[in-house]
Amino acid sequence: MKRIAYLLTAFTVAACTSNKNAYDASGTFEAVETIVSAEASGTLKSFTVEEGQTLQAGVHVGFIDSVQLYLKKKQLMAQIAAVLSKKPNVAKQLAALQEQLKQAQREQQRVANLVKADAATQKQLDDATTQLDVVKKQIEAQQSTLGITTSSLTEETSPLSVQIEQLNDQLAKCKVVNPVNGTVLTKYAEAKEMTAVGKPLYKIADLSTIILRAYITGDQFAHAKLNSKVTVSVDDGKGNYKAYPGVVEWISDKAEFTPKTIQTKDERANLVYALKVRVTNDGLLKIGMYGELKF
Repeated sequence: MKRIAYLLTAFTVAACTSNKNAYDASGTFEAVETIVSAEASGTLKSFTVEEGQTLQAGVHVGFIDSVQLYLKKKQLMAQIAAVLSKKPNVAKQLAALQEQLKQAQREQQRVANLVKADAATQKQLDDATTQLDVVKKQIEAQQSTLGITTSSLTEETSPLSVQIEQLNDQLAKCKVVNPVNGTVLTKYAEAKEMTAVGKPLYKIADLSTIILRAYITGDQFAHAKLNSKVTVSVDDGKGNYKAYPGVVEWISDKAEFTPKTIQTKDERANLVYALKVRVTNDGLLKIGMYGELKF
């Protein structure tokens, strides 16, 4: 009996020792969480987000009342149309002068032919040429005046066009668009509620990969290298551990005091270094769950 008791005691000590050295560090899992907030103020007319729902980036999940913005845009468009309606019709304004030009050209050509036939004087030809030049200058002056008027009216609509662009941006922000792929963690608002710019609507995180934030001692620091592969183990809830491959993606360059909730392999160490290990999630890993790390 004594021999059996001794063996059981030895086995228990060995098991405890083995379990103690089974990992180099431990920590908790976390994810990059994104809080999606409203970009406009008004009633949340539609909001289809539910906690636990998986969303793709770019999906419309709701919209905020935009009637007043739309009416303001219509008003500005009407003002632009009213201003542009004052623009002169250059072709019609110059039609009469163009006819005078054609007549002056015909008259100048007729007198030139008469001069060649000694049926008209040089002075008559000079007078016809002068009249032709006068009509051309009148057309140029009229074109300049009409051009200035047209440009002035067009420039008058520029501030209104900018206001419409601003309204288009505000109208686009009335649509609630999911920014990243992920799972909805928390929902902060419901449809038909009033919202305002900057008010949180929901929190989302990509849980397809998850990060284990663990802490190592100075002695272990030499074993930790960026992009090195490690093994992460978690309790499967049945008394066993499930192993996952992980990659070290960040190591702190500053030491800090050991967090109260974290135990490192060397419990006597006061200062530790934080590191992050990215792990592919099969659905079992959750935010806040404990994990153990083995180099």
